[in-house]
Amino acid sequence: MKIRTVLAGCALAFAVALPAHAQTTPSLYKRLGGYDAIAAVTDDFLGRLAGDPQFARFFAGHSGDSIKRIRQNIVDQLCAATGGPCIYIGRDLKTAHAGLGITEKDWDASAKMLVATLDKFNVPAKEKDEVLTAVTSLKKDIVEKP
Repeated sequence: MKIRTVLAGCALAFAVALPAHAQTTPSLYKRLGGYDAIAAVTDDFLGRLAGDPQFARFFAGHSGDSIKRIRQNIVDQLCAATGGPCIYIGRDLKTAHAGLGITEKDWDASAKMLVATLDKFNVPAKEKDEVLTAVTSLKKDIVEKP
């Protein structure tokens, strides 16, 4: 019985010692609007990519089912990366993009499309910056060196 009291006291002390913002600041996932918002952003972004002739080579030869899997992997990865409840089970990005020949020019064009998508959904500046920072951190695994 005494150990329970000690453990309860430790748990209470730990909870009180946490910074106030850590207890009340919602995750980026929640600030973006949750799963449905992330899925809508992904759908719009992929639509922009697939509809642009510069990116046609990346979508050629994929079945509709394959495109759905790519879409779901992106949703799951964004959901997990923003603090949501999803688990990304796809391949690591370096492996998934190896051999595709994604260039700096491709990266820049896709980044502009992502910004346009975030603007379309009126994502606030702070959250947009956080998303872009997270995505930019993946660049080294996606763009291939010439």
